[in-house]
Order: sequence, then structure tokens, then C-alpha cells
Amino acid sequence: MPQHTSHRRICRDCDGFAAAAISTGTRHRDGSRVTIRVTCQTCKGTGHQLPAAQLARAGR
Repeated sequence: MPQHTSHRRICRDCDGFAAAAISTGTRHRDGSRVTIRVTCQTCKGTGHQLPAAQLARAGR
């Protein structure tokens, strides 16, 4: 049975996983880890890319 897929293109840089939490290795006083949230710069954290603009020839 075919899978239903979105018509939007998945970002080629992050493969749709637009945000990641990275541990810095240090801990807070309560023992939890310090994390940094990082988003994909290409898709701006959406996980999808807009189609590339098409070039149009003008003139001769």
C-alpha cells in the first residue's frame, strides 16, 4: 500500500530533523545536564525547504 507523503520537500541538510538539543557536558546544581538547542540554518527550523527559484531567460 503506498504511503502518503507531503508535497513539501524535506530539507537536505537536516533530513527533516530541524532542531537538536546538544549536551555541553556540564551539569546544573540539581544534577540535570546543560543543553543547547540548535536549529538548522538552511530551513530556519521548519524541516522543509522551499523549491529553488527557476531562472527565466529574458531578452535575446
